[in-house]
Amino acid sequence: MKIVIAPDKFKGSLSAMEVCNAIEAGIHQYDPAIETIKHPLADGGEGTLTILQNHFNLKSVSVMVKDPLFRDITTTYKHNENTAFIEMANASGLQLLEESKRNCCHTTTFGTGQLILDAIKKGFKNIVLFIGGSATNDGGVGMATALGYRFYSESGDEIVPIGKELISINSIDSQKLLFDIKDVNVTVVCDVKNPLYGPNGAAYIYGSQKGASAAEIEMLDVGLNHFSKQVSKYLNMDVGEMEGAGAAGGLGAGAVCFLNAKMQSGIDFVMEQTGFNQLLDNTIDLIITGEGSVDKQTIEGKVIKGVSERAIENQIPFSILAGKIEDYNLIKNNLRPHNLMAITSSTITIADAIQNAAIHLQRLSFQLIQNFYNTINNTQ
Repeated sequence: MKIVIAPDKFKGSLSAMEVCNAIEAGIHQYDPAIETIKHPLADGGEGTLTILQNHFNLKSVSVMVKDPLFRDITTTYKHNENTAFIEMANASGLQLLEESKRNCCHTTTFGTGQLILDAIKKGFKNIVLFIGGSATNDGGVGMATALGYRFYSESGDEIVPIGKELISINSIDSQKLLFDIKDVNVTVVCDVKNPLYGPNGAAYIYGSQKGASAAEIEMLDVGLNHFSKQVSKYLNMDVGEMEGAGAAGGLGAGAVCFLNAKMQSGIDFVMEQTGFNQLLDNTIDLIITGEGSVDKQTIEGKVIKGVSERAIENQIPFSILAGKIEDYNLIKNNLRPHNLMAITSSTITIADAIQNAAIHLQRLSFQLIQNFYNTINNTQ
């Protein structure tokens, strides 16, 4: 038997490769003769560069930039000969802020713009920007400000490029850019399809997890709507309803209108770059995938969704292992996994699941393979 192990990370607990190792251990505990292929994945959010590094020999560049609260930090991006790979979470991510400091009314993507500008100045013509895990809701105006765009209020003052100031933008000046937009080819990789504003937009869907109150979320949404109108007026671009515009607090929209970027699905990009599709020939008996939290967002464009589509296309059974599962029936009915199992249960708390994830995954994968063998034997 040959099994492909292709999970995402279990956020806050295990990297994608550590998940692979735990699942492999459980499989080999059941039967050491089973052949396993470990192929960790990501969906374009934080951790994607680590996945690419597993497959390619990328080099790192260290840069001092501003974090989401304009504090100096040193962070990195990676590159090969002609392409810079930038993870916005490294400069503007929620992971950089302690919980008490999180509020996307006051955060900026300025540091992400500094990383992009550094790559441009170093001569990289192709930039791949991964935009998951943001602490921001500024529509990308912070990034744009670092690149030379200027945003002015009705009184003619330059605004501070943070979320709560989007409502104050009265004009956009692109006359003093620090780069030539025609010389750079930017691809934005993300894992969500939300529009910029509205009930499914950046503020209402993600604002609370970035520290915004209900009243602040309403204000931020009004700001994003206003921002889109100013972009239409001054840059002649309509980004409000664009799929993925709301990713990373509107950085999806910002990258398109300020960098002329092209959007690409995160999981599609990672699978294409790492050769996942080429693994799935008729010698594969099972694919095991998973992530920390499986819920209704999983069916939108996460790793598990991408794996399920390719498994079904190639007529290969696949199973899902998760830290916790919400919307069990929705996942089961939409993705049709052979098995869907979670670490958390009536006897295992979330804290236990996070702290001892590797042990629990090994146990679950043993049970999964045992059940898979029993199913095969019963149908023969």
